Amino acid sequence: MKILLIEDDEFNALLLVKSLKAYNYQIETAKDGLTGFELAKTFDFDLIVLDVMLPKMDGISLCRQLRQEGYQTPILILTANDSTSLRVTGIEAGADDYLTKPVEILELVARIRALLRRGKVVTPTVISWENLQLDISTTEVSYNGIRLHLTPKEYGLLELFLRNPRKIFSRSALLDSVWSSSESPGEEAVTTQIKGLRQKLKSVGMTEDLIETVYGLGYRLREDKKGDQKQGAQKQNKQRRQTISSTQLSKKRKAEAEVMVLVKKIWEEFKESRLGEQLELLEQVLADLSAGSIDSQLLEQAQTEAHRLAGTLGCYGFHKGSKVAREIEVLLQTISSCKQYTTLQLEKLEELMTSLKQILQQQPSQPAIPPVSRLPTARVLLIDDDMVLAERMKVEAAAWNLQVEVATDLSAAKSRLSLSCPDVILLDLTFPNSQENGLTFLEEITKEKFGIPVIVFTASEQFRYRVEAARLGAYIFLHKSMPIDEVLSVVRKALNQHTATEAKVMVVDDDPVVLNHVKNLLFPWGFQVTTLQHPEHFWKILEATTPELLILDIEMPDFNGIELCQVVRNDSRWSHLPILFLSVHSDEKTVQNVYAVGADDYVRKPIEEQELITRVLNRIDRTQMRRKLPVNN
Repeated sequence: MKILLIEDDEFNALLLVKSLKAYNYQIETAKDGLTGFELAKTFDFDLIVLDVMLPKMDGISLCRQLRQEGYQTPILILTANDSTSLRVTGIEAGADDYLTKPVEILELVARIRALLRRGKVVTPTVISWENLQLDISTTEVSYNGIRLHLTPKEYGLLELFLRNPRKIFSRSALLDSVWSSSESPGEEAVTTQIKGLRQKLKSVGMTEDLIETVYGLGYRLREDKKGDQKQGAQKQNKQRRQTISSTQLSKKRKAEAEVMVLVKKIWEEFKESRLGEQLELLEQVLADLSAGSIDSQLLEQAQTEAHRLAGTLGCYGFHKGSKVAREIEVLLQTISSCKQYTTLQLEKLEELMTSLKQILQQQPSQPAIPPVSRLPTARVLLIDDDMVLAERMKVEAAAWNLQVEVATDLSAAKSRLSLSCPDVILLDLTFPNSQENGLTFLEEITKEKFGIPVIVFTASEQFRYRVEAARLGAYIFLHKSMPIDEVLSVVRKALNQHTATEAKVMVVDDDPVVLNHVKNLLFPWGFQVTTLQHPEHFWKILEATTPELLILDIEMPDFNGIELCQVVRNDSRWSHLPILFLSVHSDEKTVQNVYAVGADDYVRKPIEEQELITRVLNRIDRTQMRRKLPVNN
């Protein structure tokens, strides 16, 4: 799997690159937003990991621009800024997930796996071709039980072909998928690696070439004539449902051990080469302020370094150090914006600096896992040339958790729809250009079956317009004399009813108070909520209700949530069902276990109302968006 990491802090980037490579991910890096944007548009990546504070183009702008151009690859945002407003902005810009620095590597890997798993068609743990087997979880390849020792490039090529059995790859496409741009190999490198892979397969007894040369086009996987691929995968998956092999455990432990060694090594490098300079800069600012001097440029540099420390120290095990650095950043930001400071602020800065130095003299420990928040907003496309009305609508929509986008004519509206689908359309029927007709547009929308509620919103009094709009399938007909808050109320109602017809949620928890609370939270948003207190009836209710999202508690009598998740993931009919866990546990082992069995998200009890609602909305939105995308054969 190929990941694009966009991070301007070289030590953070180094830590993430080496750690993720230990888990067999191929990493491409960019040090600024503009370079990252160009790489994302030029090459194919399975995931983008993106910092927010970047030179040339910030991460939020980069994410928003990619989404506006129809880019569908999952995006995970990392930042040391834990403010709610920034999390809101990041998710609204199109991010799929959000982690606050300092980042726990094991948590990051779990999030990456969840995004990759949900972003693509689920692939079996073991992929087979005749008697050849590739175990994705352990990155081991065997033929007739004999293990093959492949180079990283050979393994990458083999996995790519097995995942795409009918696809022809040109040499340039293989270079983009398996090699990083920094390696800059020629196309002969592909030929060399494929030749080496073929030779190793022959050496263990494979008589027929696995990889077929399609002259003039490239390479593809030869057809599996024995038809063992499906049976072999099912057999292997069944074995792995019963137990985790010792080989898999050994592989996992090895990767985790490698990460710990890397973290320690990079910390020593960081401490020797940069930490001293950062602390010295902060000390210099403190000395200047104590002397009654404010150097704006130096203050800005110190604020930047404090921000970097806040995002870096926790990665090395100094979680308290990250919190102190964040406090220093906020305090310096306040002084910088006011151009003045008080004695109390100066004393606080001195106290924080002393605390930071004391923390850094201690031995590092494992940082706590930071919370993640996703806060999506429903999107409304207003198709109307009345800009005064549009601006009023935008302002008042914020109170309804709505984001209004405006298209002043039907051509602009069609362009927006080609990029992404809004949740509701507000459509005027008449435009200055007499060739543009709102009813014609409504008919086109209905025929395309976008499934978007269309509210006709016009100043026309003609009754025939009402009749025609109803015939063409408009959700409701509103006159422009109606107050804007009433219009937005109708929009929210349309959203809730539309969601309810397409989104059913099943909640399993042995606590009836929790079940009732979750149901009351989700009901106003239009979800059809089914609750289950007794897990022994789980499968019967699941098949009867066919939910589009499953919410599970962990600790329950008879069957716990992790066991239920495993059952769902091991059934082909339900393997794509999004699963969100609710639990009072926040320890690292529990979180890892949850993601290891196939969870998509994790919310800690006691439930934060906005947090749960927005995570559910975001998960449903992403699922429905993928359904609208064309399937590539």
